[in-house]
Amino acid sequence: MTSLGVGQKPVAPFILSLIAGVFILLGAIVMSMFTFGAASMMGSMSGMAGMMSGMYGGMSMGVMGGFVPALTALGLVSGVMVLFGSAMLYSRPSEGQRWGAIILAFSVVSILGGMGGFIVGLVLGTLGGILAITWSDTGKPARRTSRSLLRSLIPVLWLGPFLFRG
Repeated sequence: MTSLGVGQKPVAPFILSLIAGVFILLGAIVMSMFTFGAASMMGSMSGMAGMMSGMYGGMSMGVMGGFVPALTALGLVSGVMVLFGSAMLYSRPSEGQRWGAIILAFSVVSILGGMGGFIVGLVLGTLGGILAITWSDTGKPARRTSRSLLRSLIPVLWLGPFLFRG
């Protein structure tokens, strides 16, 4: 029985993705503080509704009130999924392509709900996901066929139409 050493685990993608997940969660938490703090602040400004309702000002607040909590939840889910993907990447290095694609997909999605982890989480998660997809345990870059690369990017391709609607 051989033990798995550091050379046989994707340490760099794991660390980058772990840091990215923390930043994405922090960005989502900050966004949630503004989201749920702004609702109480708007309740105290109800006396100014007459002044604010001109030029569709009153209507836009209601529309934004529905989107922002959903985007906040999306940011929290993105951060948790990046952290989960990085933990699974380290514990199951043989499935590195799958976990790298999940890390990459949720890092890109985090720009909508978690402010991309102050952009730092987005960049680190993207790098970690790409490194995880291309990682091999032999020390050489993995030789990927187009079919295996496409199979590992299925989560990204599946989420694409939902992310980039015009």
